[in-house]
Formats: sequence, C-alpha cells, structure tokens
Amino acid sequence: MGILKKLASQTAIYGLSSIFARFLNYLLVPLLTYSFTAQEYGVVSEFYAYSGFLSVLLLCGFETGYFRFRDKEKPSRDSAYSTGLIFILLLNLLFFLGIFFADQPLAQALNYANHPEYVAWFGLILTLDAVAALPFARLRAEQKAFRFAGIKLIEIGVTVGLTLFFIVYCPKLYAAGPPPWLAYIYQPNIGLGYVFIANLLASASKLVLLSPQLAGIAWGFDRRLFVRMLRYSAPMVIIGFAGIINEMLDRALLKYLLPFDFATNMRMLGVYSACYKLSMLMSLFIQAFRYAAEPFFFAYADNSDAREIYAKVLKIFVILCVLIFLLVTLYIDFFQYFMGVEFRAGLKVVPVLLLANLFLGVYVNLSIWYKLTDRTGLGAWVSLGGAALTIVLNVWWIPLFGYEGSAWATLACYASMSVVSYGLGQWFYPIAYPVRRILAYILLGVGLSLLPGYIRPYLAWPWWLLASALFGEYLLIVALAEKRLRL
Repeated sequence: MGILKKLASQTAIYGLSSIFARFLNYLLVPLLTYSFTAQEYGVVSEFYAYSGFLSVLLLCGFETGYFRFRDKEKPSRDSAYSTGLIFILLLNLLFFLGIFFADQPLAQALNYANHPEYVAWFGLILTLDAVAALPFARLRAEQKAFRFAGIKLIEIGVTVGLTLFFIVYCPKLYAAGPPPWLAYIYQPNIGLGYVFIANLLASASKLVLLSPQLAGIAWGFDRRLFVRMLRYSAPMVIIGFAGIINEMLDRALLKYLLPFDFATNMRMLGVYSACYKLSMLMSLFIQAFRYAAEPFFFAYADNSDAREIYAKVLKIFVILCVLIFLLVTLYIDFFQYFMGVEFRAGLKVVPVLLLANLFLGVYVNLSIWYKLTDRTGLGAWVSLGGAALTIVLNVWWIPLFGYEGSAWATLACYASMSVVSYGLGQWFYPIAYPVRRILAYILLGVGLSLLPGYIRPYLAWPWWLLASALFGEYLLIVALAEKRLRL
C-alpha cells in the first residue's frame, strides 16, 4: 500500500494547491457576476470555451508523449524534452503571428468587431500557456509537486490580484479623482478587457518562473525521436480535441442554438457558465489526480501488482468523487451565494454536471489501457465517438431544453465513454475493477442527493442539519462497507 500512499500524497499536494488556487479563482465568480451583466459574462465564457480547443492543438499531445519517451536516467540531457519543447515553441510562434495579423477578421467573425484586441490578447495567453505546458510536465515527471503547485498558486494569485485591481480598485480611484499615474495603466473604456489583461500578465509571470525548466537542459532536436513522438502523440490530439468538445462545446453552441434573441442567448450562456463553475470542485480533484496519476501509471506499469493497484485506485477515486458530489449538492443552498442572484436560476444543472464530471474521472482511470499498450489510435476513436454524441445531443436538446439539455448531453457522453473504454480495456489490458461496488457507491450518492427534495416537507430540520445527516450517512456506509471488505 506504500505506492498508494505515495500517489495519494502527490495527489494531495496537487489537489490542495489546486483547491486553494481555484478558491482564489472562485473569488472572481462573484466579483465578475456582480460587476458585469450575464450577457457581458457570456463574452468571457465564450472565449474561454474556445481556449480549450486551441490549447489541445497548440500542444499536439506532446505532454503525454514526453511521459512515454522521456529519459529517466539523464533528465538534464533528455532528448524527448528538448525535441518536444523546440517543436512547441515553433508551432506557437506561428500561431501567434497568424492571430496577430488576423485579429480584426476573427473579431468580426465572432461578432466582436469593436474589440479585435480581445482576440490578440487571448491568442498571446494561449501561446504562453502552451509553451509552459511541457515544463510543467517535466516537474510532474520529476515529482517536484511542491514547485509545480507553487507556480500554479502564484499564477492564480496574480490573476485574482490584478483582476481585483483593474475591476474594483482602479474604477473607484478613477471616480474619486484619478491621480496622474493612473492614466498610464488604466482606461475605463477597456472594461471587460481587463479580465483578459490580468490573465495575460499572469501567464507571462508563470513562464518567467518556469525559466529554470527552459534553460537547464541540453538543447537539441532529435528527428528520429520526433517522428516517434509525433506518431504516438498525434492520436492524443484527437483524444484531447474530442475531450474539449465534450467539456466546452456546449458553451460555444448555446450562443447559436438557443431559440431566443442574441442578448437573451448570451445571458443564458452567462447563467450556465456561472453554474458550471460550481461543478469545478469535482474537476479540481480530477485534475489533481491526473497530474499525479499519469506519470505514476507509466512508471508503475512494469510491476507485477500493477493491475491490482490500478483497480484499487479507481475504487478509492470513485468514493472520493461521490463525496465531492454530495458536498456540493447537499449544501447547494450555501454554494449558491458564490454567484449573483441573476445567475441562480441555473442551479438545477449543477448536480447533473457534477455527475458528468464524476464519469469523466472514471474515464480518465479506465483510459490507461490504450496509453500503456500504445493503442492511442484506438483511444482516439473512443473520444471521437464521445465527441460525436456530444455534438448530436447538444444540437438536438439545446433548442428543446435550453442549457439543461447541454448538461444532460455532457453526462450522457462521459457515461457512455466510460462504458466503452471499460469494455475495450478488458479486451486489451484486463483489470479486475470492482464494478459492482463502484456502481453501488455512485447510486448511493445519487439517492442521498435526491432525498432532501422528498423529506424536507415532512421535517422541521434546518437545511444544513439534514444535509449534514445525509453526508454523515454516506461516510458511515462507506466506512462499514470497506471495513467489512478488508475483513
């Protein structure tokens, strides 16, 4: 069990830092939803939805390719790292030049003709983030979790701090009679654009902090290794792109498929995006787990008990995911205050999105079969199938059910991908997962989350007391079941 403790400790470091960082970032949700209208918030949400698609293309799957081909014995002379980094640098330089010279046509295509600077700023943010991805992967591979977490925290801290500075402090200072220096750094007409500027400056500071990972290597480009990495990583682009379709396409489509006028569609996009943020606690845990688990799965694959360990990891993972699901759904009366009143109409989609992200985490665990057996092409087909289902269901359900259709489409996609990946994994890389127990825990969580709606009318308990009782019941049932299993 020592290896599980090590994985847990790495996940905890990534997770606690991510949770703290996202908690800081969560402060932006009430700030932005109270400072801007739902329509204006929809603009920010739309750009960040596009970022997911572009970030996959700008990294080309080389993050996972690096884990597969890295030199563990001589990290300072790691050809896989330097080869991948040179490729990513050149690719992103070409991307930014293209964005820079085509910002006006792109802004017009997005219906933001008056703000081409949004496109240019966002293109630079994407470029800086893509270049930083491989140095971050190197920190993960070398198990430098504290440094990884520290840089992430600083990046979020800079983002939050500058957003507060530009959105809150500067307008108050300007209204009270601006000092001369304020004219050099603040213009009121930029308004929403300062959200992008804050992010841009944070991304730049992150890259500066990663400079040791950029400078402390023997630079070189191995053409043969590059071809091997490209063959392995290319399907990961399809997998990643399909994953982003599953995760973010709904927010890109709502603007066009909702059956209302443009202003109403943007308002509903803002509502849905703000509520989506409440499902981020689940996403945070999945992200932290992925940071720790991906290099772990590769490093531990040659051990005789690897498959047994992978099965235990998935069971523990699901137990914790259901815990997060219940934390948010049972205490939704508290979490609703993280957003403005206008945005709370969409709270009913939060449980659906949380459950969808739970199945995403299950899929992340199950997908190890194609990474360890070098069948990334077959894994790409699974992701493409999920993406196709996402597109079809969103196009079908958004006009009928609004943004609720998007939430249910996300759940259907991730659940189906988990089922398909499990079936293929049992064929190519069999692992004896405790399927019945895992499903029992998920169903238990869903059942407990639905109970308050049925028993509240018959109990005079405060909502928080009922929520705590049901939360404690889940913990008790899991503890008794796991204790009995060990016996």
